[in-house]
Amino acid sequence: MTQHLFMVGARGCGKTTVGQALARVLGYAFADTDDMLWRSTGKTVAEIVAKEGWTGFRARESEILTSVTQGNAVVATGGGIILSAANRRFMRARGTVVYLHATAQELSRRLRAYPEDDQRPSLTGKPMIEEIAEVLAAREKLYQEAAHHVLDASQPPDDVVSAILQQLYPSAAS
Repeated sequence: MTQHLFMVGARGCGKTTVGQALARVLGYAFADTDDMLWRSTGKTVAEIVAKEGWTGFRARESEILTSVTQGNAVVATGGGIILSAANRRFMRARGTVVYLHATAQELSRRLRAYPEDDQRPSLTGKPMIEEIAEVLAAREKLYQEAAHHVLDASQPPDDVVSAILQQLYPSAAS
């Protein structure tokens, strides 16, 4: 049976880093919806948003999400994938959704350490910590609604992977 593990959470929470490590451990394929979007369009998230707006980007993001249907895979999603109720339903119906939760302070620290401005356009135009706190507050309920499992993403990636494995396979951990 095909099994998908969808990683959700705010930008900078570790969806790609943890997702890649988890895929290696499980022997699953790894997919990143932002990367898939770039490969299919030849444009970065910032370029798509500049040309089509957030609505156009979100529509493309949903198309990419539903195209991930073959084989066992860990899928790192964009931070806003949960804004669409259809995306939340799709992920829950097609696999297990893992919410990597981190505080605004931790996310800000990570984003400052590894800036990717061309990949991550501002959503509000506010200073980073304010924007992150505002976006988290607006999305927290949706992340929780989508998730089968919620994990603390402030730990090192290997620890987060171990915690995910313990949640997914509790009998193997004992």
